[in-house]
Amino acid sequence: MPVRAAMFDFDGTLADSFAAITASTNYVRTSYGLPALTEAEVRVHVGYGLDDLLRVLVPAAPVAETIIRYRAHHQTVLLSHTKLMPGVAETIPELARRGFQMAVCSNKKVEFTRELVAGLGLGSYFSAVLGPEDVGNQPKPHPAMLLEGLTRTGAAKSDAIYVGDMAVDVQTAKAAGIPVWLVLGGAAGHEDATACGPDRILANFAELLPLLPMV
Repeated sequence: MPVRAAMFDFDGTLADSFAAITASTNYVRTSYGLPALTEAEVRVHVGYGLDDLLRVLVPAAPVAETIIRYRAHHQTVLLSHTKLMPGVAETIPELARRGFQMAVCSNKKVEFTRELVAGLGLGSYFSAVLGPEDVGNQPKPHPAMLLEGLTRTGAAKSDAIYVGDMAVDVQTAKAAGIPVWLVLGGAAGHEDATACGPDRILANFAELLPLLPMV
């Protein structure tokens, strides 16, 4: 069946939020006497959820405590340190014009994702912006978020795709039984995303347009 709905990861797929994530991570690290990390060092650990990020990068501190500190700081840099990935500002409105139903499915705290989607000018194009909190705190690679995205967009597995940039995105889509397209250039991740068997690999986000004609 032709594609009529598209769901998207956020960090590294729709938006370059690595400067904001690095700033908040380093704020937490310095509060525990740890040296700052470069954006490249932090980027490798993005995408698996905040618990994982802070457990790995602030290993000596209680995770619950580091999350509180991170989120308090993150609110101050959220919008100023985040920008859309190349091609997103042109592609998402055009897909909406063509009749695609769209949703965001991200492991980021959903309150932050919704604020960013709105602040970056994309709010009117998505049927839903989802996070782990919307599906019983089950982050990717659990498939629950994508399955909820299908419900919100009114799509079936056979006429939807998930677009991401990391191995965890490929794993999540496969667990949900949804075709997954990988956009290169986002987060680095622990694993080689291209080796995880995505259904399609795109060199950039704008490549979606010739592949997704009118619904």
